[in-house]
Amino acid sequence: MRQIGSLVLDPEPDTLTFDCYGTLIDWERGIAGALSPVLARHGHPLDDEAILERYALIESALEAGPYLPYREVLRRGLVALGEQLGFEPTEAERDAFGGSVAEWPAFADAASALARLKTRFRLVILSNVDDDLFAASAARLGVAFDEVITAEQVGSYKPALRNFEVAIERVGPAERILHVAQSLFHDIAPARAVGLRAVWVNRRAGRPGSGATAPSDARPEAEVPDLRTLAEMLVD
Repeated sequence: MRQIGSLVLDPEPDTLTFDCYGTLIDWERGIAGALSPVLARHGHPLDDEAILERYALIESALEAGPYLPYREVLRRGLVALGEQLGFEPTEAERDAFGGSVAEWPAFADAASALARLKTRFRLVILSNVDDDLFAASAARLGVAFDEVITAEQVGSYKPALRNFEVAIERVGPAERILHVAQSLFHDIAPARAVGLRAVWVNRRAGRPGSGATAPSDARPEAEVPDLRTLAEMLVD
């Protein structure tokens, strides 16, 4: 029987569901890297943390409304950011940001940790993204996932509980699943609400604020600093 923090894995899971952006792919680097030159061109330079803080609230509000493809969420997010700062992005800038997901980098430990975890577990993606955009990110991660569940397939965005319910329907039962994610807001709180065990990958340890995710007061049962540590704990 294994234990991570106060979380006792009994029964032990045979399936790991992963948030992708923020956990496997460094979406904060991706978002800030794509937005920073746009803001500079329009005379509104901001440091990365200020960009992420503003953008997080915009994106979460868009995702809480009627379903839009993630590419369109990004396009509208840039427009809303421009409205806040007093500029109008060009159509080319909107399109570039909408497709920028394909260029967002993977965390340095992601591919090797996934390869190690794959030797013991089914690996599943549960992500707020379009199918085609995830396909580009998957190439950076180097493993064949056993199942991919996207917001496009479900028709809603985490933290909507339906996304997690679909995951349980497809790859359950719930007691054999361990959800792995960076966002307390998008993942840890709703995963626990539907009865899933969850591990928080605290990618922002030592940095103030919640970055590209909306703030949350969720309290994780288990926390690791990175995926390498999780793989070492779960795979003998």
